[in-house]
Amino acid sequence: MNYFSSQFKLGILGGGQLGKMLLTETRKFDIYTCVLDPSDEAPSKIACNEFTKGDLMDYDTVFKFGKEVDVLTIEIENVNVNALEALEKEGVKVFPSSDTLRTIQNKATQKLFYIDHNIPTADFVRFAYVSEIEDAIDNGGIQLPFVWKAAQFGYDGNGVKVVRSKADLKDLQDGECIAETMIPFKNELAVIVSRNAKGEVKTYPVVEMEFHPEANQVEYVICPARIPFKVANKARETALKVSEAFNHVGLLAVEMFQTENDEILVNEVAPRPHNSGHHTIESGYTSQFEQHLRAILNLPLGKTDYKVAGVMVNLVGAEGYSGDVHYEHIEDIMAMEGVTPHIYGKKQTRPFRKMGHVTIVNEDLNTARKIAEDVKNLIKVISQ
Repeated sequence: MNYFSSQFKLGILGGGQLGKMLLTETRKFDIYTCVLDPSDEAPSKIACNEFTKGDLMDYDTVFKFGKEVDVLTIEIENVNVNALEALEKEGVKVFPSSDTLRTIQNKATQKLFYIDHNIPTADFVRFAYVSEIEDAIDNGGIQLPFVWKAAQFGYDGNGVKVVRSKADLKDLQDGECIAETMIPFKNELAVIVSRNAKGEVKTYPVVEMEFHPEANQVEYVICPARIPFKVANKARETALKVSEAFNHVGLLAVEMFQTENDEILVNEVAPRPHNSGHHTIESGYTSQFEQHLRAILNLPLGKTDYKVAGVMVNLVGAEGYSGDVHYEHIEDIMAMEGVTPHIYGKKQTRPFRKMGHVTIVNEDLNTARKIAEDVKNLIKVISQ
């Protein structure tokens, strides 16, 4: 099929920053794009050929949108999976598939999938209601502390909380959830796997993630991860095993823990471009966004090596500020060598909201990490 400068239409469910960055690549290839998002102010609106405002969880809206395109992909998991399944039956190519997405959408189902496929993951207990957790603590069914995760609709640190005492249970949203054993780990790692419909598979280098202690958000993504080759190889092999089990098409970001004794445990996955791959725009031969396009369109996959060491810093709204966004000291960071800011186009800031990211590239990883810290300390996302 001819995708370039043709009648072909690519549909994207979700119009956030991931969609916006994906659309940079569709522009490069002159691929016609249609985006569905509930917000009139979606970052992707300025970059697509057609924009439709609508609810991603509404069956009829998603089905009608999908019928107008040739290939349908996502930039957010919270979409109506039943509509995707119906579209597949009508001959629309949907990547990731409704089957893959249904499993991944629910964290409890996702964890059970790992158990069924002998993929190493932290022990967990599934609950229908938060109220059941207190009984489980009392009768010894689970031990404090543990990590509570809402089964559905969590994002960017929302829907995840470390529970150290029974008092921590009172603020949790009710509904299906899991209580996961806390893993003492050395590092949080991630590997992005790309796969096209022909079965060609490539992995990006292992990255290391440093988290904000309070917001449970990634502060720094470091490529390559500062770990021994043996550990990196085990992480890559684990990610490939997860990818094979899902048999996904597109990108699959696999987040993992490196334990104290260098075991690798899968934390969770995302079947789309991911925060842990943003650095590839500047540091890699093929950005994760271009690779996602290549994969879902069944084109040859691009080279995944990194050209230069890269560190990514998330730009999130500063605490105590809400309203019209202002980026303080952005010109100062642009004066630093190897520093590239990406502004997502969200007009309103609030504490810890993802507003952009900055990539720092350097021949030397330690130098890149130091500059990243300077960037983090200097730039502020505040309100006017």
